[in-house]
Amino acid sequence: MRKLIDQISMQQSRIVDLEEDKKRQDEEYGQMKALVQDLQLKGLQRRMDKIQTPVAAVVIMACNRADYLERTIKSILKYQNAVASKYPLFVSQDGSDPQVREKALSYDQLTHMQHLDSKPVQTERPGELIAYYKIARHYKWALDKLFHEYKFSRVIILEDDMEIAPDFFDYFEAAAALMEKDKTIMAVSSWNDNGQKQFVHDPEILYRSDFFPGLGWMLTKSTWNELSPKWPKAYWDDWLRLQENHKGRQFIRPEVCRTYNFGEHGSSLGQFFRQYLEPIKLNDVQVDWKSKDLSYLMEDEYIKHFAEILKNAKPINGADAVLKASNVQGDVRVHYKDQPDFERIARQFGVFQEWKDGVPRTAYKGVVVFRYPPPRRVFLVGPKSFELLGIKSV
Repeated sequence: MRKLIDQISMQQSRIVDLEEDKKRQDEEYGQMKALVQDLQLKGLQRRMDKIQTPVAAVVIMACNRADYLERTIKSILKYQNAVASKYPLFVSQDGSDPQVREKALSYDQLTHMQHLDSKPVQTERPGELIAYYKIARHYKWALDKLFHEYKFSRVIILEDDMEIAPDFFDYFEAAAALMEKDKTIMAVSSWNDNGQKQFVHDPEILYRSDFFPGLGWMLTKSTWNELSPKWPKAYWDDWLRLQENHKGRQFIRPEVCRTYNFGEHGSSLGQFFRQYLEPIKLNDVQVDWKSKDLSYLMEDEYIKHFAEILKNAKPINGADAVLKASNVQGDVRVHYKDQPDFERIARQFGVFQEWKDGVPRTAYKGVVVFRYPPPRRVFLVGPKSFELLGIKSV
C-alpha cells in the first residue's frame, strides 16, 4: 500500500509538472501565433499597398481582322502600360481565326478569351446579316465572363478597329467616380457622333445625352446584371437606345472623341465611313481630368447648366440657317418642328440626321449641339425642349 501511495503521489506530481509545461507551451504558442498573424497582416498590407483596385477591365472585341487588332492593341498599350494595374486588358475573340488568336497570344500584357459558338443563327427577317446576331451573342458571352467570372465592377468595351486618345484612361477614371455618385448615368462613352473636325473645338467639355453613343464605352456590373438576362439576339446598340431599356437614364459623352474608328471594312460594310467616321477628330491634348470639377454633369445640376447656355444662344429663324448662323456672333439656336424638319436642318449643316426611338443622335432633351464654325455653338432645339429644360419662352 505504501509503495502504491508513493507511485500515485509521484504520478500526481508528474501530472502537475506536465500541466505546467502545457500551460507554458500554450502561452508560448499564443505569443508565436500572435506574432505570425502580425507579420502576415503586415506582409499582406505591404502587398495591398502595391496592388490597386482596378478602375475597369478593358476588353477589345475581335473576330477576324488580325491587322486591325494589332493596330488597336498597340494604340492601347501606348497609354495603358503606365496604368496597367488599374485597367487589365483583354482580347475577346469570336470564332477561331488562327491569325487573330496568334496575334492576341503574342502579347504578354493582355489576357486572351475565345468565344466558340457553333449554334446556327436564325435571322428574324429575310436578308439580314448573320454577323449582327453573332456580334450580340459574343458581347453577352464576354460581358458575362468579365463581370461574373472575373468579378470586375466596371468594363470598358472597345472594338478591334479603334485607336485611343492620350487621356483616354484618365477620362474614364474621372467618369467612373461620376457614375458612382449619379445612378441616372447608364454608361459613359468616349464617342461623339458629331465629333468630326469641323464640328468640335473644346477637348474639356462633356455632355449628357439621351442617345447611347457606343464606340468605346463603360458600364457597371449592376447595369449589366439588369441587361444580361434580356440581351437581344441582334442589333444590341440600337436595342440600348430604346426607352424600355435605358428607362430615361442618360449617357456621358465628350465633345472631342477619345476613340477613333479606322474600320472601313467590317460588319457595317463601311457604312457612313467616309462621311462620318473618317473625319472624326481624335483628341490629342492631355487633359488633367483629376483636377476637373465634373459636378456640373450631375443630373440636377446639368439641366440648369445646359438650360442657361441654351437661353443665352441667339435664335435664328427661317431658311438658310447655315448662312444666318455664320453671320451671327456667339452661340445660336435653331428650332425644329418635327423629325422631317430636323432632318432638313441637319442636312444643311452636315451633321447626323438619324433618330432612334424619338431621339436624334447626341441629343439631350431634344437638343443637338455642335460647333459651326468653331468655336460658335449651334443648338438644334426640339418643339418640347424648352419645356423639358424648364425654360420659359425667351
